[in-house]
Amino acid sequence: MALSLVIFLYSAQFLQTQVDDKAKAALSPAGIPIVSPTNILILGSDLRAKGTKEPGAATSGPSRSDSIQLMRVGGGHGSKLSIPRDTVVNIPGYGLNKVNAAYAFGGAALSIRTLRSYLGIDINHVIVVNFAKFPNLVNSMGGVDFTGGCVISKINGGFANGGYTLRLKAGTTHIDGDQALALARTRKNECNPADSDLTRVINQQKIINAMRSRLHSPFGFIRWPFIAWNAPQTVSTDMGAAGLLSLIATIASSGSGTPAFLKPDGVLTLPDGGAGLTVSPASRQSQVQKFLDG
Repeated sequence: MALSLVIFLYSAQFLQTQVDDKAKAALSPAGIPIVSPTNILILGSDLRAKGTKEPGAATSGPSRSDSIQLMRVGGGHGSKLSIPRDTVVNIPGYGLNKVNAAYAFGGAALSIRTLRSYLGIDINHVIVVNFAKFPNLVNSMGGVDFTGGCVISKINGGFANGGYTLRLKAGTTHIDGDQALALARTRKNECNPADSDLTRVINQQKIINAMRSRLHSPFGFIRWPFIAWNAPQTVSTDMGAAGLLSLIATIASSGSGTPAFLKPDGVLTLPDGGAGLTVSPASRQSQVQKFLDG
């Protein structure tokens, strides 16, 4: 336990990257997580790995946010709210577009401003997940158990095109880091064509819950030093070592709530011809209030 704490603090203090100053400036002041309600925005980028042969895939420069999740913890609260990446919002300075475009246009800072305006809530901290290092974190846990339907997907064009091909049978499967990342990014499932971006949001939440269960298991306890080393290096954030440690302590003591996602109730055709999801103001307000009350 003590060894894991020292390893975590060292990794967080010296090896973790920070978000830029614009992102920090866009955040609202935060209290102490354990006693004050704190809203944390968690983003994952869809930047592709170098060497991919997928046509049009970005390996550098601006990329869209592949996953968007809000977590509210502290002060007796514990809730999660995922935002489907195809949700249509008004992006400051850019007009109507899918919410994941905000990250491509202006990074974490514009994502914070966009969601603060769209949802009407303060965002106190931001965490950007480095998908290139995410498999290392899952592997440091010894993998996780995922329960769901059959999945066949080709990420970045699949193995034949320099990407990754994922195949999972229905039921519970023990998956490694590469499989977890591929599952988190799966939009088109050849095993079930009816799956959508909403299915992906649910799978992402299942992966996070599986990681949390693994962390609290006897096997996970044995691997705490490896997890402590990899976890800080998997993210970029405005929080330093002390802030991250306080957040983890808050989640451990109060939980992070039942996963939920912002449910759309309409479809809108954008100027570029793409289809986006819409949420009526009344429904949005109701869902956000439930998140705040959680």
